[in-house]
Amino acid sequence: MIYETPRAWRDAPEKHLLVFGMSGLGKTRLASLLRADGDWFHYSVDYRIGTAYMGEHIADNLKHIAMRTPFLAELLRSDSIYIGSNITFDNLAPLSTFLGKPGNPAKGGLPLEEYQRRQALHRRAEINALLDTPSFVARARDLYGYPNFICDTGGSICEVVDPSDPADEVLRALQANTLMVWIEGSPDHTAELIRRFDQAPKPMYYQPDFLIGQWTAYLRENSVLPDDVDPDAFVRFAYAKALAHRAPLYRAMAENWGVTVGADEIAKVRDGKDAVELIGTALGRRKQKA
Repeated sequence: MIYETPRAWRDAPEKHLLVFGMSGLGKTRLASLLRADGDWFHYSVDYRIGTAYMGEHIADNLKHIAMRTPFLAELLRSDSIYIGSNITFDNLAPLSTFLGKPGNPAKGGLPLEEYQRRQALHRRAEINALLDTPSFVARARDLYGYPNFICDTGGSICEVVDPSDPADEVLRALQANTLMVWIEGSPDHTAELIRRFDQAPKPMYYQPDFLIGQWTAYLRENSVLPDDVDPDAFVRFAYAKALAHRAPLYRAMAENWGVTVGADEIAKVRDGKDAVELIGTALGRRKQKA
């Protein structure tokens, strides 16, 4: 790790962090707090995915829908209108909408083959965006003059790396340039995440084998055909299982590549000074276990 001790971390003139864990546990909140301090550069992996790597796919999907309307189709053909997404750090809806949910098209779902194609695009985009982290560390320092850097990753980072492989290309690049910090939730946090998801189910990225396993199980347990699957019902069915699937992957990432802080600890952070102290504490805990 680039900071081996609490003192090395606290004394470092440049502090480079990467936070990972399930969405909803405080990654983006922490990054926003640090950015507001004025000397931290915030690199959002999801924003990078949606702008640098998926922007064209998102725009083409919007155009595909617009072309169904003759009035808009004629304007598009004559280059009279421009259609694009407006992704921001705080609004990633164009990305999640493109990713979509599998199931009945009449209920807003995608055929499984098309859904898998979009999942594959997202996987490659996420890997590319993560591998861009070192260049953004340098860019933040050399171009913008930020001494400190925080990378805010998506919840699916654990799905595109192998934390048990010491040669994993993505994890090696990230560990060489940042201190990787897992925000670990408690069982109560997990229950709350599931409750929120049930109220507003959202698109997710899944490992291919996990997706097919859940899809097959859903069809069998509900005795439905693929075209009759309710998209929201399927993602609700898969969500708790996805949390259970990801938990050991996050833990292995923290044990092999970084440190751990609790979501309750993150919730108490109010500024950069608090964050620096908390990360120092996490390094101290790791050192004691070693």
